[in-house]
Amino acid sequence: MRLGSSIRRRRFRSDGRFEWPKKKWWAGDGPLRLSRDGGYILGGILLFGFVFGYLVSTRLLFPLPPRPGDLFEVPDVRGLDRAAALERIEAAGIHAAVTDSFRHPTALGGEVLGQTPLAGQLSTATDTVVLTVSMGAVRMPVPDVVRLSSTSASTVLEASGFKVVVNSLEDKLPAGLVVEVLPEAGTEVELPMEVIISVSLGPPLVRMPLLLGIEQENAEVLLDSLGFVLSEVEDCFRFGQDQGRVVRQFPQPDSLVTPGSRVTLFVGSRLASRRSCIN
Repeated sequence: MRLGSSIRRRRFRSDGRFEWPKKKWWAGDGPLRLSRDGGYILGGILLFGFVFGYLVSTRLLFPLPPRPGDLFEVPDVRGLDRAAALERIEAAGIHAAVTDSFRHPTALGGEVLGQTPLAGQLSTATDTVVLTVSMGAVRMPVPDVVRLSSTSASTVLEASGFKVVVNSLEDKLPAGLVVEVLPEAGTEVELPMEVIISVSLGPPLVRMPLLLGIEQENAEVLLDSLGFVLSEVEDCFRFGQDQGRVVRQFPQPDSLVTPGSRVTLFVGSRLASRRSCIN
């Protein structure tokens, strides 16, 4: 560094003291070339001027028009009960009406499913908010399928919108027929609904009692007490003590039969033909 150049950079005041020269607003040879500090200051001034001008133009010169006093924000009433929804809309200063309703599998009866205009939109007091309300699930009486086959009963119930559960039990009805339905036939229920049908396995089998050697009168009393039906009595030619006693029976003793089966007895008699009741 030259000593002369350092001295020339100093300025002397009238009292003989010197001071360093202040920084220029520009650097280099041309007057339009700003220094770094000067650029920051100028940028800040421009930014402040832009913000100030924007606020003046939007707040004072060209302000936004105020919202008309007769506009109201539509409240959200979906999922509310019909009465509560109407009350909330009327409280907001808007008229409401229910114009549509339909069956819904899960929504309760009277529950609001939809609205027009939608929640948050603006509406005037003369407009109407249209509500769509649920009528609840579809209701249907349980069909009477007793004494139908299990296949036919399931087809009828499933076609009506019911879910079918099949149980089995022993009953006097022939095997494969429906004995009962739960809920009972004719009961009105909401769909979808589970229906239980009980299908017969047939009557329980019992053993045929041994009647051989018993007097006819005693055999008839025994059959009646056990629920069997005496269908026929035939005479068989017999001598001695077999007269008036059961010598043959059908069904055979100890065979498994249904309760109430018909029984045929063969009773010994000397008046019968010798050719009758041949074993």
